[in-house]
Amino acid sequence: MDKPAGLTSHDVVHRVRRLLGTRAVGHTRTLDPFATGLLVVLVGRATRLARFVEAQSKRYLATARLGVATETDDPTGAPLGEPVGVGHLDGAVIRAALEQFVGEQRQRPPRYSAKHVDGERSYRLARRGKGVDPADVSITVERAELVGCELPDIRFRVTVSPGTYVRAIARDLGERLGVGAHLTALRREAIGGLLVSDAVPLDRLTREALRPVRTVLPHLPAVELDEPARIAVSHGRAVPASDGPEGDVALVHAGEVVAVARGADGWLRPAVVLGTA
Repeated sequence: MDKPAGLTSHDVVHRVRRLLGTRAVGHTRTLDPFATGLLVVLVGRATRLARFVEAQSKRYLATARLGVATETDDPTGAPLGEPVGVGHLDGAVIRAALEQFVGEQRQRPPRYSAKHVDGERSYRLARRGKGVDPADVSITVERAELVGCELPDIRFRVTVSPGTYVRAIARDLGERLGVGAHLTALRREAIGGLLVSDAVPLDRLTREALRPVRTVLPHLPAVELDEPARIAVSHGRAVPASDGPEGDVALVHAGEVVAVARGADGWLRPAVVLGTA
């Protein structure tokens, strides 16, 4: 799906449920209401595949406003103090600071996030005035590119590991530049090999928009099963693998994904079974 601004990810799921007449609908990796772009929606047994989709890198196009930090690190939060002048900055300085984010690092998630703090969502604590910074997490920024600079606004594109908060990157960039910053717009362009340019806009959602399961697993190698192996896998049993693939693989029969299995020691052990015997 290509999620529009103003809707939560759950709003999109609700519309899909209503259209298809089933509650077996879920999404992978929430997009904030102000954000737009690629949202993968899984239906039926495919909801079990969420973790395999979420494990892929994400690419975002972001707009940040320098000179003003907010409580939420995005446009929905109250400003933290008065605006700071940014006239002394230029594209070269900003680009150099942004490129310093590339690589493995620790990131402090926003207080207004879904991270758990003492068993409760961080954003719920923050709304009650009990904001506590969630624990730092390990992330990787694969690429960071400045694509526009019209101060106080800048546009940048990043490719990041799962669990990375782009608004935290904007916040930390503002801190590095000494002026503060917050995210004003965010568009998810890709999840692994899945592109928003191939996504369905919400206003064109139909039953025909449903795609085969294999569509969301292009990053997994496929192993074709014969009929006896398909039956065994459908019952959750491991099957031997002659070529010994390692890691997660999609098990396919007659063009349909039967299961996702873990390859190790010459065996394929089903982790998620979709097909039935």
